[in-house]
Amino acid sequence: QVQLVESGGGLVEAGGSLRLSCAASGRTFSSYAMGWFRQTPGKEREFVGGINYSGGTTNYADSVKGRFTISRDNAKNTVYLQMNSLKPEDTAVYYCAAVHSNYPHRLSRVYDYWGQGTQVTVSS
Repeated sequence: QVQLVESGGGLVEAGGSLRLSCAASGRTFSSYAMGWFRQTPGKEREFVGGINYSGGTTNYADSVKGRFTISRDNAKNTVYLQMNSLKPEDTAVYYCAAVHSNYPHRLSRVYDYWGQGTQVTVSS
C-alpha cells in the first residue's frame, strides 16, 4: 500500500513558477514509477509527466515539455514537479500517482495509487 500526499499548489500569475511535491508513505517507494496528472472540470484526467524508479527516465506531455521538470528523491520518498513559465491553461487540479513498474506510463488507468490532488490556478 502506498499513500500519496501532494502539496505546493496555489495561485500564481502567468509566467510564474510553482513547485509541487508528492510525499509517499511506505518503504518501497523506489520500486514505483511516478506520474503527474491534471484535471479540469468536465475533462478527462490528463498526463503531465512521469519518472521511472531511479529518476533516470522522464517523459512529458507536449504541452508542458520544456517548462515542467519532474524529479524524485528516493531517500525522502518524494517526487517533485517544477512548473515554470506557467500559463492560464495550466490551471487544474494536479495529482500524483504511483505505478508498480519501472516505466512512467501515460495512461491514468495503469496507475495503482493516487493522491488527493492540489489546486493550481494561473491568472492572466
